[in-house]
Order: sequence, then structure tokens, then C-alpha cells
Amino acid sequence: MVNTDEGPKPKWTTVEEDHTLMRYTLMEAAKAAEPRGILIGLEPHQQYSRSPAGLNRIYKLVKSSAVGINFDTGNSYLCGHDPYKWLTRVVSRLVHLHAKDISVKQSSSERGKVTGTPVGCACGDGVIDWARVICICRKAKRDIVLSVECGTVEQAERSIRHLKRLF
Repeated sequence: MVNTDEGPKPKWTTVEEDHTLMRYTLMEAAKAAEPRGILIGLEPHQQYSRSPAGLNRIYKLVKSSAVGINFDTGNSYLCGHDPYKWLTRVVSRLVHLHAKDISVKQSSSERGKVTGTPVGCACGDGVIDWARVICICRKAKRDIVLSVECGTVEQAERSIRHLKRLF
């Protein structure tokens, strides 16, 4: 599985040019991924993918069995959306999940102001309802790997303990 997003927007391109470039890049990546059994997960993270409609537009640029969604619970929450509704909308296309929790402090200071964060807090210490996330993921077409994304090894260990109790 390869994870990607659209990257930061160059100031000198238009929205339509950006989508043409994304289509070209995704098509070339999909052509390489398909025969090798590699999945490409599109992550909600930047200016276009920070909303369900924007992520869906990117997903629809290329018809390929290799292209799916790498959902990030923390980024979707920070973008100001309901992560459970959004995850439910994409679960049939889900190929991977970034298990990222967001602390109450980070939530109150950054929600709706940022499109993502490279780290969160330990799963179970923040605002994400992991039992609900797992219940939605069970509806996916394939087994889904949850990759814990947090700031420290100790937070990762706590996250794994918390998630294992829910499985």
C-alpha cells in the first residue's frame, strides 16, 4: 500500500490544472501498481482532499482497482468534518486507515483551521471513538490495517493496547 495526497498547491497553477496533473500522476502510478498488486491510498490531508467532496473528486480522476482511500481519522476531524460520517461514505473504497487521535487541546485550537497534522495523541486519549471507527471498518471489502500515527513510542504502545482491547 502506498499512501499519498495531492500535496501543497503551487501558487502558479489553477484548480483545473492541478486536477489534470493529479489525474496524470495517479494514472501512471496506477498502471505501475495494478500488475504488482499494490494499492494506492488517497488521504484526506490538503486543500482539495480536506472535504468528502474534494477527496471524492480526486478518487474519481482515475478508474483503477489499485486506487482507494487511506482514511485518516485525525485529519478528517481537524478539517472540521464528522470522521464517522465521512468514513462511512468511503468504507467501500477503504484500503488503509491512519489511526490518529486528536487531543482535546489540539482539537479546540486547530479544528477547522488546519487540514491535518503529522502526529496526534495516543488512541483512546483523544476525541476519536475507536469502537465506532472499528465497527465502520468491519464493513470494508477487505481486511483493513490501522496504522497508529502519534508522536512518541510510548503513545504508540498505549494506542496498540487500547485498540487491541476493542478487537
